[in-house]
Amino acid sequence: MKPNFYHKELAQGGWHNLSFFEQMANVGSEVERAIKWKNKNKPERSQLAFFRALELMDFTISDKNNINRLGELCRTREVLVDYFFADNQYKSTDVLWQKYFRAFNWAANLAST
Repeated sequence: MKPNFYHKELAQGGWHNLSFFEQMANVGSEVERAIKWKNKNKPERSQLAFFRALELMDFTISDKNNINRLGELCRTREVLVDYFFADNQYKSTDVLWQKYFRAFNWAANLAST
């Protein structure tokens, strides 16, 4: 059985052509959407955005160029899942996640200029 991907074109290898900062900025975009829909009391849309974020995070984790970042990436994934679907034992907040991922967006934009 073939896996179903939200980001089919990226699943075929395009993700690995992006820089680490671009990858994480894209993960952050989906996390932002998940937060936005959660705050608008649209749990179905929030969940879909979060699943897209997890898919992108998994692509990032599987990118051989990020081998030296696996600790941070796997912990980030763990804490994201805790925040959106578990007990939030790490006490994350919307603002914390927004700040974390916006730094990658800023770095990606800076690198492209």
